[in-house]
Formats: sequence, C-alpha cells, structure tokens
Amino acid sequence: MRPGARFLLSHVAHFIALGAGSGLSRLAPGTLGTLWAWGAFAVMQLYFSEAQIGGLILVSLFVGWWACTVTAAHLRVLDPGAIVWDEVVAFWIILWLISPAGFWAQLAAFALFRFFDAVKPGPVAWADNLFHGFGWKGGFGIMLDDLVAAACTLLVIALWRF
Repeated sequence: MRPGARFLLSHVAHFIALGAGSGLSRLAPGTLGTLWAWGAFAVMQLYFSEAQIGGLILVSLFVGWWACTVTAAHLRVLDPGAIVWDEVVAFWIILWLISPAGFWAQLAAFALFRFFDAVKPGPVAWADNLFHGFGWKGGFGIMLDDLVAAACTLLVIALWRF
C-alpha cells in the first residue's frame, strides 16, 4: 500500500514519519525528505539558537523513533520508503554540526549523505541489517542506518577539512 494524503493526516505519527508529506513522493522520497529537511533547517536557523536547534534535534530523535515505529506498523511494512523522518533528523544533525556552512558546503553534505544513504556502503549496510521487525526495535532500525550514514558523511567532511 502506498500511503496517500488520507493516511498522512490520519495520525500525528504518520505526519511526522512521512516528513510532513515529503515521503509521499513516488520518485525518490528519501531525497525529497532530505531536501525538506534542508529547507526546514534553514528556517530553524532564522528563529532558533544553535543550542535550541540541538535540543530540537534531540527531541526529534525520540519522537521520530516513536513515529517511525507506529507508522511502519500501520503500513505493515518493516521499513517503508515513504518514512523519511530518519533522513530528516540525520540531515539536521549534519547541518547543525557543520554550521556555519555556505551553500556549496551544504550541497556537498547533501550529496555525501544521499550517497551513503542510498548506496549503503560498509557500516551503513551493517546498521541497516541490524534491527528488523515491528515494535520499538524495528523503529530504531529504521532510524539507525541514516544516523550511521550521517556519521559517515561527517567523517568525510572532517577528513576533507583536515
């Protein structure tokens, strides 16, 4: 079942997990969710301090874990492509940690993150296969591979800056 607008709006967990609708795209929902995260982060920077953004990210990790758990169970799919909150939070972490960064640095971070998330080399593939199933374990598994992809992205950026 491909979720639609009715599913998106039927539960707050669905709205969160599907990235406010960005995960409904039939074409590259993870990329669209990451682009939504980029835009949302730009808006957050206008209104919140770095510490407030960090706090929001921390809360978003736990809320996202819950939302991904609930939404995957309602869709009856272990890791639905429409769930993009994992990309959203992971990319927020990247942008928060590389700030201040100009457009080109953010674009490079976007490209690196999408590479690691889509190709799933080494540690990302390991994390992707670590937790499967429904319930809290499965929800954590949905989030984990994107957090590892973010860590790999940050490692490449740190090595490049060094």
